[in-house]
Amino acid sequence: MKSYSCVLVFLIGVVGVTWLLTSQQHARATFPPIANPVVQVDQAETDSAVESLGIVASKPDAGPFVEIEGGFMVPYTTRIPGTEIEFTMIPIQGGKFLMGSPEDEEDRREDEGPQFEVIVEPFWMGKYEVTWREYKKYMQLDKVFKALHGKGLRTVSAANEIDAVTAPSSLYDASFTFSAGEGDNQPAATMTQFAAKQYTKWLSLMSETFYRLPTEAEWEYACRAGTTTAFYFGEEADDLDDHAWNIETADDERHPVGQLKPNPWGLYDMYGNVAEWVLDEYDEAGYTHVESGASVTTENAYRKPTKLFPRVIRGGSWELEPEDCRSAARVASDDKEWKIEDPNFPKSPWWYTDTPGLGVGFRLMRPLKAPETPEAKSLFWDADIESIVDDAKNRIRDNGRGAYGTVDARLPKEISELTDEDK
Repeated sequence: MKSYSCVLVFLIGVVGVTWLLTSQQHARATFPPIANPVVQVDQAETDSAVESLGIVASKPDAGPFVEIEGGFMVPYTTRIPGTEIEFTMIPIQGGKFLMGSPEDEEDRREDEGPQFEVIVEPFWMGKYEVTWREYKKYMQLDKVFKALHGKGLRTVSAANEIDAVTAPSSLYDASFTFSAGEGDNQPAATMTQFAAKQYTKWLSLMSETFYRLPTEAEWEYACRAGTTTAFYFGEEADDLDDHAWNIETADDERHPVGQLKPNPWGLYDMYGNVAEWVLDEYDEAGYTHVESGASVTTENAYRKPTKLFPRVIRGGSWELEPEDCRSAARVASDDKEWKIEDPNFPKSPWWYTDTPGLGVGFRLMRPLKAPETPEAKSLFWDADIESIVDDAKNRIRDNGRGAYGTVDARLPKEISELTDEDK
């Protein structure tokens, strides 16, 4: 009887510990924002216990960090699985801001208004734009998927299509894509929004951490960093050369990320270098989908695309004017004009060949609370109109340009087992 009682006590203890751990994990996944400002101090390592990627239990001795219920969001550096390539994410506190520009802002355009208030939940944003060193690992999938398919691996069916990613085709003419540089630390560029979204899906499925492109409201909020002026450093562009590679300073090339001054929240190259994709559809009438003066969430501020183009690009680039670097400035994509030199039919769903598409890149975003289902995540990753899907599949099926395969946490190991020739 005594032995039986000990076993019973042990089992009850195991159940209790399991319940406690599960409850803590659930609580971390549902943190509501707290209306505290971002704390800006010199960044240093902290000895706080890590609760999950980018979250610690104890207040760090240094920052930047963001207080949330039950812990603190902190910067983190992590690797692309299966590689030594690192990228860094910076925590962004939730809050409210006025999106768009006031009518008296110099160089303001009609598509930047009317202004409205947006309520933003906490998230992490890439410290830098995605670089060629990072992006070329995604480009590698073209050869990798074809090699794995030859071994009967990573093939796509109706049952696993939710986890499938299209790999961009090998470059028809690299002189288009790399004309402004392809250095490891230069920002990757010339990719379509679809290709950028598929990159975030590939990275997310391998790392089992949810990444995506920011919405336009999230991007502007992070760029402004609590400021209300035309630039985060003031109303005038006098100091722009310290913050942005633009047509007047870039010498016709993309520059390594992080060389100039960051914004107040520690994000580099939010202005210039490459313009950055956001998720939204562009409308020349501005923010007419939101009632003037309204206060909305980022979800309600988001204008979901309904056609191939135009879509919104933010921040200006190495080949755009200084006024395009303003926090509220917007550029509309134009796939027809930006692919004129592409000789293929259908034209590539992954690459641009013409200016200003050669100056377009992107930056990662990770929300504090990720979508709960694969279907909900796919809304941020996959093609949102049928013509994109058709073009990608036709190029892969009919021309063998690009590839299509499934991605999960086991993929890096399978890649490591391929020969160098297959990678």
